[in-house]
Amino acid sequence: MAPQHRERKRFWWYRPAVAAAAVVVASAALAAGPGFAESAGAARTTGPPAPSPTTAVPTPTTSVPASAAPLPTPTPAADAPAVGASAKATPPAFGAFLDSGPLGVARMAQLSSWLGGTELKVAHTYLPGNRWADIEGAPGFLDVWAHWRREKADRTLVLNVPMQERNEEGIGDDEVRSLLRQGAAGEFDHHFRALAERLVALRVPDTVIVLGWEMNGITYTHRCGPDPEAWKTYWKRIVTTMRAVPGQKFRFDFTSSRGRDAVPWTQCYPGDDTVDVIGMDSYDQPTGLSFDQQVREPYGLQQHVDFAKAHGKPVSYPEWGLFRNGDDAEYMRRMLAWMDEHKPLYNTLTDYCPHGVWQCSVNPRSAHVYREALFGRTDTTTPATTPTPSPTPSTTPSPDISPPAETPAATPSDAPASGCTSMDLGSWIESWLGGKLCFSLD
Repeated sequence: MAPQHRERKRFWWYRPAVAAAAVVVASAALAAGPGFAESAGAARTTGPPAPSPTTAVPTPTTSVPASAAPLPTPTPAADAPAVGASAKATPPAFGAFLDSGPLGVARMAQLSSWLGGTELKVAHTYLPGNRWADIEGAPGFLDVWAHWRREKADRTLVLNVPMQERNEEGIGDDEVRSLLRQGAAGEFDHHFRALAERLVALRVPDTVIVLGWEMNGITYTHRCGPDPEAWKTYWKRIVTTMRAVPGQKFRFDFTSSRGRDAVPWTQCYPGDDTVDVIGMDSYDQPTGLSFDQQVREPYGLQQHVDFAKAHGKPVSYPEWGLFRNGDDAEYMRRMLAWMDEHKPLYNTLTDYCPHGVWQCSVNPRSAHVYREALFGRTDTTTPATTPTPSPTPSTTPSPDISPPAETPAATPSDAPASGCTSMDLGSWIESWLGGKLCFSLD
């Protein structure tokens, strides 16, 4: 089978000197309204080809968009569902990855409006893995996400945490093996203690930590394949270190990519005592692979839920979406039904091109399926997270995502513009952005 090329997650960092100007630009971009980003489009770097496994097929790794400012509201493939669809069954706790910085938080409100008011209960972002200072949770990066989580007791914050610095630099197997053994010996414990202390200080001690995700592949320096035993020992050290921080209530999510990939993900499983959730990143690929085949393939969707059940753990889908089969409405329909059936702790759609349905106009049929399934659905389930206080943050976060340079700046105003509907993002975010945002539902 031909190797599948991978995409790498990318992060953009703000310098404090440009933060104020960026806020105004972000406000103008969001005021344009929810919709599809025609070319949601960070440039993607193609990773090395995955090896051809003896069983099943390689699975994807996706890139985090540098910026995907929404454009005007799209016209779905068919008429929008009626508001009366609110009588539909409660969806599993869900969200979408929309941007790794403050724009990602603001876009959740826009996506909710596009879904007829269905509330996103899950926020999902990624710590950059460039240097250890990133992995410790640099000041300003997590503040806006923590505030969103604290606003309501039934919300969940999901944070992907790399296990190594230089995580996307194509480090060779010999060096990865050495790094894993250093981690297993405790040389990096202090970095994860710092992260745990940071999250507790931000009053989000119940964050779901997706640690060392897609470890069964070849993309990341934190991959398992070069030394599975050292990887498992290292995972255990990280979890033990973070759990030792007073006040923490973290849940650790062991998330592989679907299929065998470079190594079977079961060979990397570190044990029930340090795993709280068993996740899977699952995209619609490779070309021509049906959903039924994605279920039945070795280390596929069925084996994932069976393995989790055998270990007494809930499942999750931190990354999922379209990919090599284009605008595949059948995949979208089947994946949503799969999650309705298997009740994951949470799922977060990767929503930018080519994977998404709201910020990507090239997938109108899948967008209609997604919107119809979730439009107007209410959530009356018991909160999955422990309530935490919601005090006003004492510091102003520094955004980490650069808005598009071509977006014209606008003067923020508390009053919505004529012909648009104001969006309630919460007093703290509105204060940070400089006023209310508005959009058109036409």
